[in-house]
Amino acid sequence: MPGPTLKDVAERAGVSRSAVSRTFTDGASVSDRMRAKVEQAASDLGYSPNALASSLTTGRTKLIGLIANNFHNPLFLEIFDLFTRALQDRGLRPLLVNLTDETDPENSVRMMRAYSVDGVVVATSTLPPVFAKAFRDAGIPVVHSFGRFSPRPRVHVVGIDNLECGRMAAVELIERGYRRIGFLGGPEAATSTQDRLNGFAAELAKHPNVTLSDSFAEGYTFEAGQSEMLRLIADGPAEAYFCGDDVIAVGALAALRDSGFKVPEDVGLIGLNDMEMSGWQNIDLTTIRQPVSDIVAASVDVMDHLLENPEASPKARLFSCTVIERGTLRPRPR
Repeated sequence: MPGPTLKDVAERAGVSRSAVSRTFTDGASVSDRMRAKVEQAASDLGYSPNALASSLTTGRTKLIGLIANNFHNPLFLEIFDLFTRALQDRGLRPLLVNLTDETDPENSVRMMRAYSVDGVVVATSTLPPVFAKAFRDAGIPVVHSFGRFSPRPRVHVVGIDNLECGRMAAVELIERGYRRIGFLGGPEAATSTQDRLNGFAAELAKHPNVTLSDSFAEGYTFEAGQSEMLRLIADGPAEAYFCGDDVIAVGALAALRDSGFKVPEDVGLIGLNDMEMSGWQNIDLTTIRQPVSDIVAASVDVMDHLLENPEASPKARLFSCTVIERGTLRPRPR
């Protein structure tokens, strides 16, 4: 049986159909008395306005494309949860888009145009900046969350300073007495991997008695971290590793334990992100916490502003990170 219609609400409230339509259209002119009558009639009938029909009137779909390309990383479950709730709280509707293996940003632009989105959030650190820029060039408001920092960004960026995170990891390992140190990053082409390594290497270069080796997992996944650590073990592991992502670190931890190494007694590990499972008792990963909830909230704020001010000049907003002490590095000397 079909539900109540706009016509039913109009008849019950004793008003015109256009009055009902204006009541449920953002920014439309309607008196408080009229609004109260229409809303009461709608409540009595159990009527909900048709969002798609409303978009024909307003020219706004309130759809926000939420784009990512790494659905194997548990962190993104947390990110999607935060984003979808935050967007819905603003009256916006998230449209989740999987760009795994996508290499042409124009394909993504065409897809978003086909869905008539009002804006796009690129929620990943591994897609290159040209993806976000392609949306801006097409006239679609865009925010690159977890994107690469630039003092003069071409799109709005909200995230962290990955160079600084690399430096922080190096300081932690040096202060704990490690001297043969390794970097186990994500995909080598990812800007987040490059920046974390560059910051890490620059800080270690200040210490001539320290050696650095680097290697890269095929992806930000448990299996990739495990596979790369097994390869490193075959050649003789370093004393400690900065893993450029928690999920890689958890894979590396599994490989070390399965191969008979104790962590942190034989090999130390520090990750980055502080995803939920990093604090589980059987993992207990020392890591650098990325303030994901703050980044998501700020990204939604920026998107909300862009929908009203699409020509706003691009800005970068950075959040600081903190080291979370757990059990995969030996303690600092007293």
